[in-house]
Amino acid sequence: MRWGWVVVALAVAGVVLCQRELDNRLGRFRAQEEVLYVWTGEHLQRMAPGFEGLLADVYWLRTVQYYGGQRAFVGDKRYDLLEPLVNITTSLDPTFAVAYRYGAVFLSEPYPAGAGNPKAGIALLRKGVERNPDAWLLWQYLGFFQFLYTGDAAAAASDLLQGAARPGAPRWLSTLAADVLTRRGKRDAARSIWRSLGESSPEEPIREMARVNLQRLDALDLAGELTAAASVFRQQRGRNPARWEELRALGLARRKPVDPTGHPFGYDPAAGVFSVARDSPLWAVSMGGAAPRADGGRDARQNAAPQASDRSVANEIPKPQKTDAGR
Repeated sequence: MRWGWVVVALAVAGVVLCQRELDNRLGRFRAQEEVLYVWTGEHLQRMAPGFEGLLADVYWLRTVQYYGGQRAFVGDKRYDLLEPLVNITTSLDPTFAVAYRYGAVFLSEPYPAGAGNPKAGIALLRKGVERNPDAWLLWQYLGFFQFLYTGDAAAAASDLLQGAARPGAPRWLSTLAADVLTRRGKRDAARSIWRSLGESSPEEPIREMARVNLQRLDALDLAGELTAAASVFRQQRGRNPARWEELRALGLARRKPVDPTGHPFGYDPAAGVFSVARDSPLWAVSMGGAAPRADGGRDARQNAAPQASDRSVANEIPKPQKTDAGR
């Protein structure tokens, strides 16, 4: 029996060495010529039983490397392998909370920042809550993503209420569910969700994503105000304003046409429409999501992703407290 484990350990080491040689030959951040020879976690479980946790670590590190390489080093960004990589990771370790949350972000964020596939991101979170039904934080993410990326207020509210019923869930989840149903997709509801996500997330990258999306909503609000002012100008003068200064001269606009990042808005004088400029960091973000447009390895993994003490969803489920009577 001892020799059997030795053979398995040598096989795992051989996989690592082969992967390293492939990386050296093809380049650390090679593009879509990369191929996954094992497409399911179940295949890996049968190949190396008892090593599921270790293999989940390996595949999660590979997922982060692949996503980071595509985003930072590849011009024609493609994320074809992202979905199978993160699904293998979570099949090997169904309690891998970080992989569910970050994997959903990687998949759902608009291209080129992410794969632009919110359907796959939501499916990953759905897999997470099915395998970890008491993990209220996964229910929260699922509800948020349902609303923010698909605009399905009814599904989002249902998922948030499911999370609110789990042990240790914050009370505001049920309040937020009611808010989403009441507003039915308005920007105020989206702003409430992003603000809640930014305030509740333990991970800095998620908080940064929330901050950027709040800036996007602010930019869309201001662009909408300026476009409305241009419409009033057209009614008064029979033409669209040639520039923002004409709106200011008539007292129709006081706020400068600049988004929260300091980039001037784009303006189409033929249509009289202000919008987020293409050279703004908010432009790619404004092209994704559900909000309406203005004109209508434990250590290495912690550095790459979360700032949490443990990867398991068990960390999100409150533990019973010891009492004097229970000692």
